[in-house]
Amino acid sequence: MKLMDYSLPTKVSNILNKFYKAGFQIYIVGGAVRDLLMGKKVSDWDFTTDANPEEILSLFPDGFYNNKFGTVAIPLKDTKNPQEEEEEEEEEEEEEEEIFEITTMRKEGIYEDHRHPLQVSWTKKIEEDLARRDFTINAIALSSKGNLVDPFQGQDDIKNKIIRSVGEPDKRFKEDALRLMRAIRIATELEFKVDQKTFQSIKQNASSLEKIAFERIRDELFKILSSVNPHMGMVMLRKARIIQIILPELEKCFGIAQEGPKHDRVYDIGEHSLLALKYTDSKDPLVKFAALLHDIGKTKTVKTEPDGNVTFYNHDVVGGKLALNIAKRFNLSNKQTDKLYLLVRWHLFTVDERQTDSAIRRFIKHVGLENIDDMMALRVGDRLGGGTQKAVSWRMEEFQKRIKEVLKKPFSISDLKVNGNDVMETLNIKPGPKVGKILQKLFEEVLKNSSKNNREYLLEKMGQPI
Repeated sequence: MKLMDYSLPTKVSNILNKFYKAGFQIYIVGGAVRDLLMGKKVSDWDFTTDANPEEILSLFPDGFYNNKFGTVAIPLKDTKNPQEEEEEEEEEEEEEEEIFEITTMRKEGIYEDHRHPLQVSWTKKIEEDLARRDFTINAIALSSKGNLVDPFQGQDDIKNKIIRSVGEPDKRFKEDALRLMRAIRIATELEFKVDQKTFQSIKQNASSLEKIAFERIRDELFKILSSVNPHMGMVMLRKARIIQIILPELEKCFGIAQEGPKHDRVYDIGEHSLLALKYTDSKDPLVKFAALLHDIGKTKTVKTEPDGNVTFYNHDVVGGKLALNIAKRFNLSNKQTDKLYLLVRWHLFTVDERQTDSAIRRFIKHVGLENIDDMMALRVGDRLGGGTQKAVSWRMEEFQKRIKEVLKKPFSISDLKVNGNDVMETLNIKPGPKVGKILQKLFEEVLKNSSKNNREYLLEKMGQPI
């Protein structure tokens, strides 16, 4: 296939042409080439060239370079035709700027900390640069002339939907332990399989992840949770013995049965947690994470009663505390930490048609108005993940209706159908503490029964003794 067979953005074509005209080799590399070959939209363009960083900067003076790995960041603005430029000047809007990374072709020496090479050296051979890359599907280059360079048969692996290491997998994973998770993440995103030899190496090197910062692990994990099939990704992580390293709290859930005369569950806690993740309908990886962790408190609260029934009293409370520890380990933001805690801590909310408005208000207060939809998604995942065929019970449907009704009802004295002026006119009294006491009494009554937030009723009621 030739370059002309691909529809490249103007900025990308301009970069290729500028290097080519200056006499340098320039290639599109990595995931961008893979996505082009798969007919997918490219969101991240990476380039490699035989020009050294100083030569790259001579072509793009606005670029910047502050690392030892030969990567120069190039800020480019959109190319506008004269008419568009005139319109933009009139509107006084700034052109959108995009950053492209261009890296000098390199060979790498011994790696330190299972993450970074101690030293790099430049090369003029694209094949040597591709040989240092992680997986065959990412080790394909597209030249400025439109030719594909594929020394490791990455196109065949794309066709066969295989994730395979470039060269010896043990060497690749010892160089950069984060590749252990990246292999499974890419397989999950693309719905590919991991080559058997590569997967075996992942299992053997799983403990190397202990040397990787949890922020990096978190980013890969959340990409898996954001993929089309996070359940598949988590199953692979466990088979690869990675869950045991990064989420030991979850691993402990496997093998603990939920059984007894009062149970009809067919999965152990770990299996149920994976299925709850599968059936939680949310695009937010944090909600998916909460679904995965919602029952981790059961490992510390499991108890077998005299009648043989297994119980997990207060597992939601214990699980919330464990979720806080996990959030700290993964360095989640304060906002993410609060939400993860709330979803795990309060996932076991009561659904009862006899609940009062006050009880439902307490639920809303505990969960947070902004988190209600996410909590409902988790509850559906929890339900389906337990083997129930119907996503929502009639009680849940009624509960959701009640929430909507309660949200329409007053939350403060100012929402009453009467105010202080009404009190003073009706009772012929002057401003003072008594006005507030009467309004508070009326408000408390309306909280218990919202149908009483009726002007005629409240006017009559305020004349009665407090």
